[in-house]
Amino acid sequence: MTFSIIGTGNIAWFFGHRLMAGRHHCTGVYARDKKAAQQLAEELLSDNYGDITDIRDGDADICFLAVSDIAIGKVAALLAFKQTVLVHTAGAVDMDAIKQAAKDRAVLWPIYSILKNNLPTHRNIPCCWEASTDKASRYVQSVGHAITDVLYEAKYEQRKWLHLSAVMSNNFINHLMAICEQICTENQLPFSILQPILAQTFERAAQAHPAEIQTGPAIRRDSTTIQAQMALLDKHPKWQKVYEAITESIQAVKK
Repeated sequence: MTFSIIGTGNIAWFFGHRLMAGRHHCTGVYARDKKAAQQLAEELLSDNYGDITDIRDGDADICFLAVSDIAIGKVAALLAFKQTVLVHTAGAVDMDAIKQAAKDRAVLWPIYSILKNNLPTHRNIPCCWEASTDKASRYVQSVGHAITDVLYEAKYEQRKWLHLSAVMSNNFINHLMAICEQICTENQLPFSILQPILAQTFERAAQAHPAEIQTGPAIRRDSTTIQAQMALLDKHPKWQKVYEAITESIQAVKK
């Protein structure tokens, strides 16, 4: 199958390399930054690149709109596909955002944090898909299987909740670790000392329901420890609010 890509960010690099490895042919890369488009096109063994307005209907079987969430509607407004299947790659954006750009349209969203300078090599990367027509369904599933071994159909109503869960389980947890790292630094402690308990946390969560294995002062309602730790955070009032809110949430879930 032939494919083209609009965008040069992390997902564009990931999808492009996976599809090329699966023997799909890239017909072109398009972006506002022509230099970045050229770089990705060369990586994908394509000599065709240019501005978004250079793309033509039918140049590829499927076109990935791999741009930021807020740019999807703006870029789609520049397109008018009757032959090419148009696919956006955002978890929290309705497929209708590209409704005016193509009859055959779909969504393919990887539930994974992708960095183009450190692309994953394994295939355990869940991807959610949705399609507007039978043709779009066949095409998006075909390329989806080239990208991952874990493919789920998920409508927008499901996908937006899954996106929220992904934000909380990935971005929020990473931020909490960043706070912990700064606390360690401020107290001349190595952040690496927390690595074993972090690994244990995720190992347990993979084996049991997280709510059932909750530990710590909040679940024990140890008010003495909670107040002492809140006091430690007096110089960091925003972190203090985070600590308080999560403590209250843990206790509410237990009820």
